[in-house]
Amino acid sequence: MHKVFICGIETSKLPKVSTSEAVQMMIEIKDNNNMEVRDQFITSNLRLVLAMVQRYDSRYDSDDLFQVGCIGLIKAVNNFDMKYNVKFSTYAVPMIIGEMTKFVKESTSIRVTRSMRDTAYKALKAREIIEIREQKTVSLFEIAEEIDKPISEIACALNAISEPVSIYESIYNDEDDSLAIMDQLCTKDDNELNWTENIMLKKCVNILTEKEKCILSMRYYKDKTQVEIADFIGVSQAQVSRLEKIALKKMRAQF
Repeated sequence: MHKVFICGIETSKLPKVSTSEAVQMMIEIKDNNNMEVRDQFITSNLRLVLAMVQRYDSRYDSDDLFQVGCIGLIKAVNNFDMKYNVKFSTYAVPMIIGEMTKFVKESTSIRVTRSMRDTAYKALKAREIIEIREQKTVSLFEIAEEIDKPISEIACALNAISEPVSIYESIYNDEDDSLAIMDQLCTKDDNELNWTENIMLKKCVNILTEKEKCILSMRYYKDKTQVEIADFIGVSQAQVSRLEKIALKKMRAQF
């Protein structure tokens, strides 16, 4: 019932070794450079990597995290010294987590410079500290003062590490009334008067009633939802939807 496949490995069948066996294997690896024993030792410690994978958010691919965690495990095997007088797992776990953390930090879709990424994570850490200390929502001004960085630099850094979204992603949804990000986009030449400056469009608009003009203006040039328009002009959302469809139908016919 606990069978899980990661990178083609059935985790329930991973081998286990006792502490004494692990010590003997490590002696064989370090003293005799026995590569066969080394491979067995790495395989027997893959459960350490698996345990660390489960600490991370589900939005990160488990296979990817497992692979980079294995890199950390191999580095731990290569660098471990018996003189440390600690269990191998105690030494290996921080190295495994380090590789995973590095992967997570660099897994955004947009390539960001190391210095900007460092600034962003310092800002996030500062925000967390201030929120715990002050018990309130933190502003960028307070973060800038805390880490002694210009506010513009912090804003750019935080924006750079944020995940990109699709222009088709919905930012408002209420039954039949929805608004996507692309509905909010415009060019520097766009303004509220452009739609009446076009002669054909102006003629089409002129055939509408004042209420229909008001609805289309608020809906498409002031980014209002049908619910907001309904509250403004004192009718139901269903009436706004019906009037909007009628107005558009009139304009299409006029075109």
